[in-house]
Amino acid sequence: MTLFDMTGKVAVITGSTRGIGLAIAERMAEHGAKVVISSRKADVCEAVAKELNDRFGAGTAAAVAANISSKENLQNLVDEANRIYGKIDVLVCNAASNPYYGPLAGISDDQFRKILDNNIVANNWLISMVVPQMIARKDGSVIIVSSIGGLKGSTILGAYAISKAADMQLARNLACEYGPHNVRVNCIAPGLIKTDFAKALWDNPENLKASTARSPLLRIGIPDEIAGAAVFLGSAAGNFMTGQTMVIDGGATIS
Repeated sequence: MTLFDMTGKVAVITGSTRGIGLAIAERMAEHGAKVVISSRKADVCEAVAKELNDRFGAGTAAAVAANISSKENLQNLVDEANRIYGKIDVLVCNAASNPYYGPLAGISDDQFRKILDNNIVANNWLISMVVPQMIARKDGSVIIVSSIGGLKGSTILGAYAISKAADMQLARNLACEYGPHNVRVNCIAPGLIKTDFAKALWDNPENLKASTARSPLLRIGIPDEIAGAAVFLGSAAGNFMTGQTMVIDGGATIS
């Protein structure tokens, strides 16, 4: 057994059919975890779970579709994960929404509320549903995928950045609440990563050049470069870390 071994652990990962969520699911499965694949579309979840079962062995992955905007969907996700695997050791709140790019003066109330509800409120719902069993076992790890947007000002991602800053505070608050029960809560804050979700920020070569020009590594990241941090936080390697935000951004925030 190594520090990063996840054998015997069950991880529920939202937004795990593509991008960062999929990379986290793949690496956790590779390190021995059972993973619950979840996103809005059931057929896509099933396809990803089948792929992981083919690669890592039958029973490695299960598919449970859920829309994070629905409290009932999230409760069903938790119930099904418990029914299939008997427990949840690691929760990764990765799914998020950002329906608006532009100055805050132009955002509609519905768009603003959707961002805050899906990126903050839904995370708190899901964590609250999962944590009681972690408290009972005196062990658990909650990982919220935030963003470096929550550490900087932005002229085009204002509401999203607000939600991601709030996620960091949510992790700090819950780390204080659940720490006495040996339940750890942390954030990962990726920089610019080549995902469909962030396509508006890198698809244009001029935008990409401007975004990476002052980054020490001078490039965009890939989803797999975020996954290792999640494995760290979900395994014994991360047992003494809680309430923190791990920035993985190629150095963009230090330059």
